[in-house]
Amino acid sequence: MIELATGAEAQRYLLEARQMQALSFAVHIPLVCFGIAFPTMVLIAEWLHMRTGDAVYRTLARRWTRVMLALFAAGVVTGTVLSFEMGLLWPQFTAVFGSVFGLGFAVEGFSFFLEAIFIGIYAYGWDRLPPRLHLASGIPIVIAGVTGSLMVISVNGWMNHPEGFRLVHGRAVDVDPVRALFVNSNFWHELVHMYVAGYMVTGFLVAAAYAVQRLRGSFGRYERTALVIPLSLAVVASIVQAPVGDWAGRVVAENQPIKLAAFEGVGHTEQGADEHLLGYYEDGEVKYGIPIPDMLSLLAYHDPNAVVRGLDTVPAGDRPPVNVVRFAFQTMVGIGTLLFLLSLAVVYVRVRRRRLPDSPWFYRALALAGPLSVVALIAGWVTTEVGRQPWVVYHVMRTSQAVTGASGIPVGYGTLAAVYLALAIGVGWVLVRLSRIPMEGA
Repeated sequence: MIELATGAEAQRYLLEARQMQALSFAVHIPLVCFGIAFPTMVLIAEWLHMRTGDAVYRTLARRWTRVMLALFAAGVVTGTVLSFEMGLLWPQFTAVFGSVFGLGFAVEGFSFFLEAIFIGIYAYGWDRLPPRLHLASGIPIVIAGVTGSLMVISVNGWMNHPEGFRLVHGRAVDVDPVRALFVNSNFWHELVHMYVAGYMVTGFLVAAAYAVQRLRGSFGRYERTALVIPLSLAVVASIVQAPVGDWAGRVVAENQPIKLAAFEGVGHTEQGADEHLLGYYEDGEVKYGIPIPDMLSLLAYHDPNAVVRGLDTVPAGDRPPVNVVRFAFQTMVGIGTLLFLLSLAVVYVRVRRRRLPDSPWFYRALALAGPLSVVALIAGWVTTEVGRQPWVVYHVMRTSQAVTGASGIPVGYGTLAAVYLALAIGVGWVLVRLSRIPMEGA
């Protein structure tokens, strides 16, 4: 560990600053998922229209374009807030390591402007551009959604496994941003895990909206088509996420063993460590959990006799809040498992009967799958971010060293909460209005 004498240890408002940042992430991350996946869904609908000549696909693509515009505008607000918070809430982090992650945020900014330009062209270009050119104008939107989020994920991967620099007199020197952000062993699993999650969240949320219409008795050919496209992508993503999650867990076990110990409540180093379902951590053990012998060692290292490092191998001040991390991790995995099983049911019915399931219980489950996928997404980010604590840069800079020394954070937190509430109400109102536009006006 490298000590940084910043004077921030005594900061009164560390908890408030973390809560303020967490609120912004919780609001922004679902919008990032739509930025990753929703443009692809829009282009699929338009491509199907060009391929088949079916007007339903064109109507769907045009209506979804309006939704894409509204959510992009909301993402601009939340993304701007996050950018300011990086400098205002964590000035020491920015001052020390800005040269490491600056390239990533520069590319993110370029991606944002590229996305804004082409969303405008795409939305305005209906009936004004030739069909093939209009479809092509949507491709940069997909690319920009990928590259923008890629940069943020690369910075987060570096924070979890810092490399590509040396720290001299409290400043990062000999910086190699490419190695730090893209050659980093933590980058690739976080990237794939988040992108697959983006398609799961977007797909299940959009499909859930049409599942609700099905339960209300409004399910014509338009609604069926609008459900099948996002559901198909969500099903594929949910099945793919299982091996990706296994990969991510093994990387965490190798690079951040204390985070793994917090996931599972491993108080003491064990050979052939048990997996515990449910329960809570207290006094160095999981209480009221359901043990599965040797399963943690098998999952983390693919060896039932592997040694799993315990929380007691580091001082108490270097451990994350175990029950917060454990509850978030189990929530993410539990919901992910349910979505996986739901996806298998869809595949089974589709292969055996060549249609969607028609049971009302399936559509009730699908209506719940949308909001549950968002809960799993946020729980996943709580797992990775709180699991890294007390470090903002793992084993290099503590979160308490990075935080601002300014007062007034609780006031800013309350103001920010009010802004996000107003934004949620505004976006909800816009989406309801868009859903009521007659089909002929699409």
